[in-house]
Amino acid sequence: MKYNFNIIKKAVLGLLIASSMAGCDSVFDITDESIIGGSSFWKTEEDVKSATQGLYTYLRSCDGTLFVLGELRSETAGPNSRGAGGGLEMYYRNTLTPATIEANWHVFYQLVNFANCIIKYGGNVKFEVEANKNYYLAQAYISRAWAYFVMTRAWGDLIIRTEPVEGNAPDLIYKKRSPKEEVMALIKSDIDKAIELFGTHESSGAAASGRIYWNKPAALALKADAYLWSAKVLGGGESDLRTALAATEQITSMTADDYIELTSDYAKIFDYNNKFNGELLFCLNYQKNEAENNFYSNCWCHQGDVPLHIDEETDAILNPCSGQGIATPTPELRNAFDADDTRKAGTLFEVYAIEEDGSRTYNTSIVLKGKGMVENGKRYYMNHVILYRYADVILMRAEAKNALGMDPTEEINMIRERAYGDKFEEHKFTAGSKEYNDEVILEERLKEFSFECKRWFDLVRFDKVFDKVPSLKDKKGQDYLKWFPISLGTISVEHLVEQNPGWGNN
Repeated sequence: MKYNFNIIKKAVLGLLIASSMAGCDSVFDITDESIIGGSSFWKTEEDVKSATQGLYTYLRSCDGTLFVLGELRSETAGPNSRGAGGGLEMYYRNTLTPATIEANWHVFYQLVNFANCIIKYGGNVKFEVEANKNYYLAQAYISRAWAYFVMTRAWGDLIIRTEPVEGNAPDLIYKKRSPKEEVMALIKSDIDKAIELFGTHESSGAAASGRIYWNKPAALALKADAYLWSAKVLGGGESDLRTALAATEQITSMTADDYIELTSDYAKIFDYNNKFNGELLFCLNYQKNEAENNFYSNCWCHQGDVPLHIDEETDAILNPCSGQGIATPTPELRNAFDADDTRKAGTLFEVYAIEEDGSRTYNTSIVLKGKGMVENGKRYYMNHVILYRYADVILMRAEAKNALGMDPTEEINMIRERAYGDKFEEHKFTAGSKEYNDEVILEERLKEFSFECKRWFDLVRFDKVFDKVPSLKDKKGQDYLKWFPISLGTISVEHLVEQNPGWGNN
C-alpha cells in the first residue's frame, strides 16, 4: 500500500465493525444490530481502506492458534528442562482430547466473516480508480482463502461461509460442515480471484506491499501450498502438482522486479533490525505501542529456567529473560543440524550450566527466530510472524518437481548453498529415488522452517507423522490423529457440527 496507515487512528472504523461482533451463541459472535452492513459505513474509499486495516488486526490475532496447529504436535517443540509446558503438553505428547483441546477455529472464522464483509460491501463502494478497489478486494479474498486453508489442514471438513453473518436466525447461525474437497475448491477459487484482482496494481508486489500486506507473490505462494496439499492429501494428482509448480515458477520469474531473493545470511532473515528483508513475501507485523508480543514469548526462557552459573555469551544473549519458556526446541530438532549447517545458529541457542569443575551441562534451549528487541531492559517479542518467504517457494518447487518425476537438485542445492556457505561442496545434494529425494526435502524443510508454524502440516502432507513424531510412532494406522479434534466448547455452540471421526466426545 503506497499510503501509510496510522494504525491506531485509521483502524478505528475497522475495529468498530469488529466490536459489534458479540452477543450470539455461535462461535462467529455476530449480532443482528451489527453495523457491518449499516448505512453509516461503506460509503467511501476511506471506509474500505479502514476496514482492510481491520482485516489485518484479525489476521494477526490468529498467530497463537497458528503456532499450536502448525508446530506443537510435531517433533520440533517440547516442554522446558523442568518438564513444564504451560498447558501445551497435550500437543507435545499428542494426548489432546475434545474435552481438553483449547485450540479452536474461532479466530479464523472471525477473519472469514470480516473478509466476507469487505467482499460484500466494499465491492459496492465507488472508487475513483477501479484498480484500487480491486486491490483491497484481493486482500479480502486471499485472507479468506488463507483462513480456510489453515482450518482445513487442521480439522478437515468445515462450515463454508461466503456471506457475512448478519442476524441471529438459526438458519444463518447454525450450519453443517462441508467436505474438505468442497472447502479446497473454495480456497482455490478465492486464490485465483485474488490474483486476478491484484492484477498489475502498483502495490501488488512483495516489496511495494511492505511485505506486511498480502500481495501477488504471496498469493502465488499460498496457491502452490494449497495445490501441493490438494495433490498429496486430497488425491488431486498430477494436475494439482503442475499447478503448484507453475505458481512457484511465476514467483521466480518476478523476483528481480520485485526485490525477492534469498537472504545470504540465514540468521539475518529473523534479525529484528532486518525485518523487511528481501526474502520475505508476507508476514504478520508487530511494532511498538501497537502489538508488542507474539507467540515467540513462549519460546524464550523464563528467569527461573536460567542456571545459576552461565558463561558471558549466554548471559548476553538471554537477558532479559522475560519469556515463558514453555515451547523449547527438542533433541530431535537440535540434533538434526550437522556441525557445518549455519541454520542451527540462526534458529536456536543451547543454554548450558557451568559446573564447579568447569564442565558444561545442558539446561535448555531458546528460539532465536523470535528474540525480538530489547529496550530499557525489557524484551519485546516483535519479530514478524512469517507466513511465506522465498525459501519456501524454492522447496515447494523441489517438492512438486520430485512428485512429477523431475529432478529437484537445483532447488535443494540453492537452499544448501546458503546453509553451508564455504562448506557447501561437502554437502552438495545428488538426486536419488523419489522416496530418497522426498526424505531430503522434508529434512531440509525441518531445518529451514522450524518454529515458523509449518512442520505439522509438512508431516501430514508427506504422510510422515507416524514416522517422525516420537509420541505417535506407536500409533501408526490411527490416521484420524492427523486431524485435530473439535473442542467440546465449539460443539456446544455449533449445534450442527459433528466431531471428527475417531476422536469421540470426551
